[in-house]
Amino acid sequence: MLNSKQKGFTLVEIAIVLVIVGLLIGGVLKGQEMITNAKLKRIESDNAGLAAAIFGYQDRYLQLPGDDNAANSRFDDLPAASNGDANGSIDGHWSVTTAALETGKFWMHLRASGLVAGDPADFLPQQNAYGGRIGIHYGGLGIGGHVTVFGQLEGSVVKVLESRLDDVSPKTGRIRAAAASLTADIPASDTGAAADYKDLDLYDVVFRF
Repeated sequence: MLNSKQKGFTLVEIAIVLVIVGLLIGGVLKGQEMITNAKLKRIESDNAGLAAAIFGYQDRYLQLPGDDNAANSRFDDLPAASNGDANGSIDGHWSVTTAALETGKFWMHLRASGLVAGDPADFLPQQNAYGGRIGIHYGGLGIGGHVTVFGQLEGSVVKVLESRLDDVSPKTGRIRAAAASLTADIPASDTGAAADYKDLDLYDVVFRF
């Protein structure tokens, strides 16, 4: 009986395969890093853009969006009962689900003014890069006045934002955070802030502007 010879891979061939696998893994990781960086930059730009829209509306109409008591007569596209009460604060829950709240009228006023894209009849908040909502809230976590809120951000993401823009603490600075909630208000006191950031936990992040 003739013996058949089995041919295996040479060391050079194995080395080439390992190099190719390494390049593929490196490409995937680099791609994920680029996507994460793009999302982080979008959060920063969305926050800056929203603050600019609020100031722009206030400069133009001398009232806050959402709190504007003349919005219905100012904009033809707004539905009835879209005026605020002009008390100087945008009242309501930041993750608004009803047009009755000033935090919902906030989005309607900005969209009607053209400072934010969208249908003026739409009171729902924009979504952030990670799928949570973006909103406005009066005070929160020890920060006085109005704050912007980005909901449902992972702790690992917030750590990067903090390291780039603030002091890496959920309790102090211009960026603060509480455990994520779709219904609860942002606590006014800094005692409502998280003790620290855990990578896989979700947070509602408050920005001073």
